[in-house]
Amino acid sequence: MSSKTVEQKKVSKAELKFRDAFERLKQGKPDILPKGTPLSQNNVAKEAGVAPSALRRARFPELVAEIQEWIEAHKDEKTTKSPRQMMLAQRSRNRDLKEKYSSLEEQRDKALSQLLDAQACILELTLENQRLRAQLPSSKITHLSDRNNLS
Repeated sequence: MSSKTVEQKKVSKAELKFRDAFERLKQGKPDILPKGTPLSQNNVAKEAGVAPSALRRARFPELVAEIQEWIEAHKDEKTTKSPRQMMLAQRSRNRDLKEKYSSLEEQRDKALSQLLDAQACILELTLENQRLRAQLPSSKITHLSDRNNLS
């Protein structure tokens, strides 16, 4: 017998399945769940092919503690997204940008239309003002221009 006596704890098949699933999720290489799935106690159970309620603290206290410790230690790490998730996110951003671009184009066109209407109105009023001044007797035009200069 060696000086190091190690007590081997008997591990059930269920715990082995959970541990294998836990390792696959840690490595980002799940078999059942999609790649990029975040590691959680429920996802470990799902990756093991069982219902999430099967992985209970009462039944597997050490494993659940290990999972929780790993989650706590890695909570600040950015989760990697699968290529499909990244593509879908990019499509969503593109769609949002296209909608914003269309909205801005509409606003620009409306503002330009209002500006042209205002310029046409100014031109029309200026011409009408000139026409009306032309109809006034010359003495009133002098009188009106003097009054405009005083104010």
